[in-house]
Amino acid sequence: MTLEKIANGEELTLKVAGRIDTISAKEFEEKAISGLDGVKTLIMDFAELEYISSAGLRVLLIAIKQMKRQGSMRVINTNEMVKEIFEVTGFADLVKVE
Repeated sequence: MTLEKIANGEELTLKVAGRIDTISAKEFEEKAISGLDGVKTLIMDFAELEYISSAGLRVLLIAIKQMKRQGSMRVINTNEMVKEIFEVTGFADLVKVE
């Protein structure tokens, strides 16, 4: 898993590539959740994300809760597998998925 942060004022885009699974979820949490202070819009770009496990979804839930307090969050460029995971788990109801 790799993660690139692109800051643009109060907007932060996180471009995630690879797999977020039990092994990489801790790294994803450390990189994704740190530095959200002052962010009003969080965009998770999953164009290159192949898979996300329940451990990765837990990290997303933390981000969703934090961003609901300080702004908004959306997930963009999901592939069909990730989109299906979001729908089956109910995450599609918690965060805007584009």
